[in-house]
Amino acid sequence: MRHPDRYEPTRRPRPGLLALAAWLAAGGAMAQGTPAPAADAGTALVPVVVRGQAAAADRALDDQELASDIRSVVRSDGIGRLPDKNAAEALQRLPGVSIERDQGEGRYVRVRGLGPDLNAVTIHGSLVPSPERDRRAVMLDVLPSSLIGSLEVIKTLTPEMDANSLGGTIEVKSLSAFDLKARLLSVELGASNNRQTDRSSPYGSLVFADRFLDGRLGVALGLNAERRRFGSKNVETGGAWDADALESFERRDYRITRDRVGGALNLELRPAQGSAYTLRAMSSRFTDDERRLAHGIAFAAAQPAGALGDAESTRELKDRKETQRIESLVLGTEQRFGDWSANAAFGVSRSSEHTPPHIAGASFDGGDFADVGFENTRTPRLVGPAAINDAAGYELDEIELERMLVKDRERNLRFDLARRLAAFGAPAEVKFGAKASRRTKTSAQTTWILQDFGDPPFSLPDAQRGLGAYAGPSPDYPLGAFGPGIEAAPLRALVGGIDLDPFVDDEESTINNFRMKEDIDAAYLQGKFELAGWKAITGLRYEGTRFKAKGSGLLDGEFVPTTTDRKDRHWLPGLHLRRDLDDDTAVRAAFSKSVVRPTFGQLAPGFAIEGDEAAFGNPELRPLRSTNLDLGIERRLGFAGVISAYGFHKRIRDFVYPTDLAGTPGRWEGFDEAISFANGDKAKVYGVELAWSQSLKGVLPGAWGALLLGANATFSKSDARIERFDGGAAVSRSIPLPSQSDRIVNLMLGYENDAFSLRLAANHKSRYLLEVSDVLDAGRDLYVDAQTQLDLSARWSPSKAWQLSFELLNLNDAPYSVYAGQRARNAQWETYGRTVRLSLKYTLD
Repeated sequence: MRHPDRYEPTRRPRPGLLALAAWLAAGGAMAQGTPAPAADAGTALVPVVVRGQAAAADRALDDQELASDIRSVVRSDGIGRLPDKNAAEALQRLPGVSIERDQGEGRYVRVRGLGPDLNAVTIHGSLVPSPERDRRAVMLDVLPSSLIGSLEVIKTLTPEMDANSLGGTIEVKSLSAFDLKARLLSVELGASNNRQTDRSSPYGSLVFADRFLDGRLGVALGLNAERRRFGSKNVETGGAWDADALESFERRDYRITRDRVGGALNLELRPAQGSAYTLRAMSSRFTDDERRLAHGIAFAAAQPAGALGDAESTRELKDRKETQRIESLVLGTEQRFGDWSANAAFGVSRSSEHTPPHIAGASFDGGDFADVGFENTRTPRLVGPAAINDAAGYELDEIELERMLVKDRERNLRFDLARRLAAFGAPAEVKFGAKASRRTKTSAQTTWILQDFGDPPFSLPDAQRGLGAYAGPSPDYPLGAFGPGIEAAPLRALVGGIDLDPFVDDEESTINNFRMKEDIDAAYLQGKFELAGWKAITGLRYEGTRFKAKGSGLLDGEFVPTTTDRKDRHWLPGLHLRRDLDDDTAVRAAFSKSVVRPTFGQLAPGFAIEGDEAAFGNPELRPLRSTNLDLGIERRLGFAGVISAYGFHKRIRDFVYPTDLAGTPGRWEGFDEAISFANGDKAKVYGVELAWSQSLKGVLPGAWGALLLGANATFSKSDARIERFDGGAAVSRSIPLPSQSDRIVNLMLGYENDAFSLRLAANHKSRYLLEVSDVLDAGRDLYVDAQTQLDLSARWSPSKAWQLSFELLNLNDAPYSVYAGQRARNAQWETYGRTVRLSLKYTLD
């Protein structure tokens, strides 16, 4: 396999589609090392920097081709731009990768059917902790694409890599000055508009990279700022169905403002051959300001669509602003001494989520109404008297205030030592190293519940308790008249001068507070060698974990402290094989083991036990362990072209699922309800990834050669067994793994010449299990329905320095739909509308 060369005209011509067909017809008999066709004597091979979507794709394929493991790569286009606006959405185009969206925006990444909490995110090899209290998953929409040089999804882990991902590890790399031919300065300004809310959102970015000290010091800097203003419309039941009869549903309207401010700094000093020192820093602040209006309907008795009956009506406002921060700093050095090389790195990452005191819920009770019903079980539409939408019928019932601070910090120190040598008559390498990681996660929450507003200290007259005193404009709602909105300002004024200490909810403010520590010590031994035409990487990794958790529980009205201290050890062998059939074709196989700890929400030490009912986390959960097999073939097809097929099989032990432990022999045997988490026995996920992309340059004549085509598909299956005790006996059933879609398909049609670039992309994923609601009743499980989204982008460059970009996102206005057991039974339905983006970019390089 050749070494990468970022200057396309100097590359040896690659076989295209016709040559591939001839190669397959000949049985794949091209001899390795076959001389490249001679260049035309009149052709001048002048190094010219290429950039754009095809060039970025070609360089990404170079990275994939030369990697020892199996990975997929997205690269920036050479002027500080990934193909999508945030890291999650840039990754969704890769084989085996799909994303979970929040309010229509890509946020979490799933790899090979395994959920976001089972995949790790690193920045230059240093783990990124999660700012969310209950999760390990990292929200990749926090990382703006303009700060990123490349994204890599590593799907098979070698012994030298952290073993903390079941699906894959997402490696984020900032822009490097040594990746560029010359100085780069890029400034972009733009705005977007969400058509559903008709709100505009400005953004801007700055990217600078250059080399100093005679090319020995590389400096790359990226800055980004964005204010995104948008909204969504929603109707949801949460799965509150009794067969085809509905118990309750809620209509919601969201208005959201998200601010992102980020920066990345990459300093690289290469004072001499074989010596390098690096400082890589990245910081991002993400602020989410959300106002949610909700109108809830609870029927006196469950009723089917079209029926009318009595129902209680409530209206609620949630108004909160939370700020999430992610900061990463990695200091490293690489040194070579003859046949020896040594690497050392120290990394520290911090994340936090701070939510100041806010209105978590201000509810107004409207009492009971007659002749209330709904139409359409998939998108319930309210049917009822006009009075149900009249502010005069509602009175302030309760205000819930809340504040929260979550911190997650990880520090690590790593050292690697390698020696080149000869084995079996070919170059080889022996490598060993160690890593120590220390992670601490804390949660602090305070909740206040305010009621009885006619009594002191509020003593509000009737007129000031009615919704009319707080009513705002009615939102534009697609499923019928919504009724009055609720303003936050007069509610804040109402509670602003009140002493809140008497209103503290002691239970919520105690059992949700915790401190967890996770210390991991790892070491590995790894060898690389060639034998009988195969390149092999094999070795053994050891990881030992000590987990400590401290919190509080509520036992029959009394608070008690709870502590957990446990250890586990894992020996993780690995074997990677690769055989180059010719200069452009490689066969890869891998065997590996990995281990992932349960989420922090699953491990939470807090509990609440009252009589024969309990709800609690489970700090005694065992880690999830996976044995992974991968096999595939990959062939390059000229510039920006590849065709590949990979199969994978994962056997997972001790997967975690929510359950009711009531009736289980032992402590919970006599309980009526004991909601927690348990380890399952075995689960498996297997499938195949198919990918093809091709630049038609040199394949088709004239303007047709500017076309770019791409398609990939992942077909997978999963199976897991869950159980609980019922009537003194264990009852079990089979489920697919949560977040696993049987089909993921990505299609891309592009066109690119010197001045113009166009891309139409389609992303499809089939339905997937969102949540197991009841082990005994599969009909209550929540599934996310199949989703297909279309995005269009166009870029025009009137000169080398200027670029005008236009994007139309979610142009088919794809909804987000969740159903309970059957597609006809709504659990959640939400629309986000189309978003139009326009930007102008100036680049000097």
